[in-house]
Amino acid sequence: MGDSWGNLHRANQSRTDICWRDTALPANDKLLTVGNRRSYGDVCINDGGVIVNATGLNKFIQFDAQNGILRCESGVTLWQVLKLVVPMGWFLPVTPGTGFVTLGGAVANDVHGKNHHAVGSFGCFVRSFGLRRSVEGDMTCSQVENQQMFAATIGGLGLTGTITWVELSLKKISHSSMAVESIAYENYAEFLALSEDSEKSHEYCVSWIDCLNTSGRGVFFRATHGQQGSLDDPVGTGARSVPAIVGTGFPLVNQLSLRLFNYFYIRSHEGTRDYSETIAKFFYPLDSLLNWNRIYGRKGFYQFQCVVPFDNADVLKKVLKKISNEKQGSFLSVLKTMGDITSPAMLSFCRPGVTLALDFPNRGARTTKLLSALETMAVEAGGAIYPAKDATMTGETFEKSFPRVSEFTDYIDPSYTSSFWQRVKSA
Repeated sequence: MGDSWGNLHRANQSRTDICWRDTALPANDKLLTVGNRRSYGDVCINDGGVIVNATGLNKFIQFDAQNGILRCESGVTLWQVLKLVVPMGWFLPVTPGTGFVTLGGAVANDVHGKNHHAVGSFGCFVRSFGLRRSVEGDMTCSQVENQQMFAATIGGLGLTGTITWVELSLKKISHSSMAVESIAYENYAEFLALSEDSEKSHEYCVSWIDCLNTSGRGVFFRATHGQQGSLDDPVGTGARSVPAIVGTGFPLVNQLSLRLFNYFYIRSHEGTRDYSETIAKFFYPLDSLLNWNRIYGRKGFYQFQCVVPFDNADVLKKVLKKISNEKQGSFLSVLKTMGDITSPAMLSFCRPGVTLALDFPNRGARTTKLLSALETMAVEAGGAIYPAKDATMTGETFEKSFPRVSEFTDYIDPSYTSSFWQRVKSA
């Protein structure tokens, strides 16, 4: 259980499972509660400590189908939520790019989605949650009860205690289809213009970008919930898994495969197209390929995600040029904008600006040197690095990215830590 989704770390840590909300936590001064461990770096790693696996907290507690208010245990995944609520005309108000994230993980990382410009982050829709602390025991946190602990735990990277249950508000939908439009663009300036125009009419906006092309060409996707069809169960069938042997051999992501993929992806999305897609295909395309992280080989991969203010967004052109010049990059290159809706979280990554996320096969010092350069460029532009995706940022960068970190430390449970926190915390 030592590896994160990036397959970079193998930690020396023990594990205990909890399946009931009243299960006592182990007596240890180095705990970390985790879910499905879909974080790419080391926020879900606890080298030298104890991992508390909360995926057994997978029970639904209460659902108000009239008003779209759901309460369930923290180990319930987003896929499990959708399977229950979509047939009844409800949807997650915010979702990241995988449905295998647990609710506890979504809260702890204050995840965001393709509609941040319209509605904000996941934390904006959390009504309350249960938190188990090593000293105080169980408490309920909300905007009116234990408000500061509520703000510290959302986006708090699991350091304030164990989230046992979550209550959130859902979004009303009438159909389970998505009305999608894809638009090919030639450069970064066109992306910004498309974003500004599309956000006036479409709730969901995101772009795939050719990270090996210095112009910043890509494909822009904008979508709304469909107005025809049915409220079918959104869980697709026929998911395939990348064989384990792939992860032990030569990585499938290399310079040749990247160039071929990018070429054919652009060619297949030339011009403008309108079409209908399922929830699964639009929001979670990679979930149909289980264990896709194995394609990067046994050395694993890094993910880099930054957000920079709109006023300094042109720095991303320099970032993309640097990546292209270094001949490193990924299939999964995502560019989108974030809006000005404020998260309740002390440490939320989400803020107004443009965000870029890319995967990098682990090529040792060559890759970490590139990541350090990209980190510096983003932070000097007034930006931030996303902890859920990070495995390399410095403590100085973390503090610059999150100005309220000194306030946050007052709410850390003294028995909780993580490999990430050990790496970035102040001396």
